[in-house]
Amino acid sequence: QYLKERQLGGYQKMPIDINQIRKEKGGEPEKVIESEKKRGKDGKNIDKLIELDKLWREENFKMEGLKKELNQISKSISQKKKESKGKDPCEEEKAQAKAKNLEIEEQVKISQKRKENLDRALREVGNIVHESVPVSINEDDNLVVKKEGEIKEWKIDGTLGNLHHHQILRLIDGYDPERGQKIAGHRGYFLTGPGVLLNQALLQYGLNFLVKKGYTPMQTPFFMKHGPMSYTCQLGDFEDELYHVVVGNSSKDDEEESKEESKNKNEKPETKPKYLIATSEQPISAFYMKERLVEKDLPIKFGGISTCFRREAGAHGKDVWGIFRVHQFEKIEQFCLTKPEDSWAMHDEMTKVAEEFIGSFGIPYRVVSIVSGALNDAAAKKHDIEAWFPGYKDYRELVSCSNCTDYQSRGLDVKCGEKKFVHMLNATLCASERTLCCVLENFQTNEGVKVPPPLIPYMGGLEFIPYKPELLKKYGPIFKKQGQIK
Repeated sequence: QYLKERQLGGYQKMPIDINQIRKEKGGEPEKVIESEKKRGKDGKNIDKLIELDKLWREENFKMEGLKKELNQISKSISQKKKESKGKDPCEEEKAQAKAKNLEIEEQVKISQKRKENLDRALREVGNIVHESVPVSINEDDNLVVKKEGEIKEWKIDGTLGNLHHHQILRLIDGYDPERGQKIAGHRGYFLTGPGVLLNQALLQYGLNFLVKKGYTPMQTPFFMKHGPMSYTCQLGDFEDELYHVVVGNSSKDDEEESKEESKNKNEKPETKPKYLIATSEQPISAFYMKERLVEKDLPIKFGGISTCFRREAGAHGKDVWGIFRVHQFEKIEQFCLTKPEDSWAMHDEMTKVAEEFIGSFGIPYRVVSIVSGALNDAAAKKHDIEAWFPGYKDYRELVSCSNCTDYQSRGLDVKCGEKKFVHMLNATLCASERTLCCVLENFQTNEGVKVPPPLIPYMGGLEFIPYKPELLKKYGPIFKKQGQIK
């Protein structure tokens, strides 16, 4: 209910520029309709938006007219007072002013209601889909734009050297899912021993990799207030993806913050829920909220590091084996702010940085342009980088790279100079748990796991992790018999 109220109250602020549907302002509503159809919508929402904009402007024009009339009455009172040296009580004019104020109050309510309807409809419009995006609502039509590496024949049958990632992690004593689930619930896990070392090595390698590319490291908060989160995140994600942090007995700081935010809003102070972040993109995008950046300082490139929390509702089957898709994981993220004219070159650059990182392991991968119907509302275009998993006999996503143009920056009010909104882009570099799954499958042997060369310096020089004899004895026959752990 809280989220519904806030949606109506205008907290969700990630719209396109309203002038894009106003012909008299140089807008081309036909292009917006075409973009919405590419996303799988019928485009009728834009016709509705145009009508709502017309209705709001009509009511707003009436309101401005009433204010001008009130201003004339006020001037008339001032003039009469001056001419009569204060003797004229101006009773008639004062009565007119009082009546006009009441008219304005009513008109303000009507205008505000029209504006709420307009804003609600505007928030339902996605970013303008880039012309290079493949048009389809079926993800089977994602366009493979590049492939690197050769896929070798590999029969994953439960025998040593031919295991799934979760089986390998078990045999090197790298994680404990049973105790994790006992403590944290479904898909909970403890990383242990070499699992921890490999995961941390991936994170340190990824962070240093970005530093060498000119990125500034940034460790973010793990939770966000409702306002900033709603400006940068689609409202649907609140229920589908985010964990709520509901504060019971509010602290003094929370109470003071709530009072401060409630000033001049005719609201009672309240303790608002907060949200665990699903990616460091969310807090980093809000880092410059309501600030004006200097054009010469752009681009700004951040390398975010954080733990991420996702509900991941609906995942099942092989996707929930081991630590491939979990509720809590670590991630290194690219986040860049650019001038509007530079964002597409930056999108290509960020994709190449992620390619270089994945390619440094020698694992086969491909770059995929995601179809228009699968883009989230903020993204104008998205590239995925998918790496080869022998166990899945398929490419699986390790990286997503999106250009959100000015969609997020409008909600967050981040400009370069006084007029132009910056463009914001985000790209995974390394979601470490999932990348670890890929590394384990591609670097397994009959006796254990080779440490990939890029990670050896971050593993204290360790080059090989053997299977533990006692775990081989316990799980080896099971894996061989079943061909997979169920």
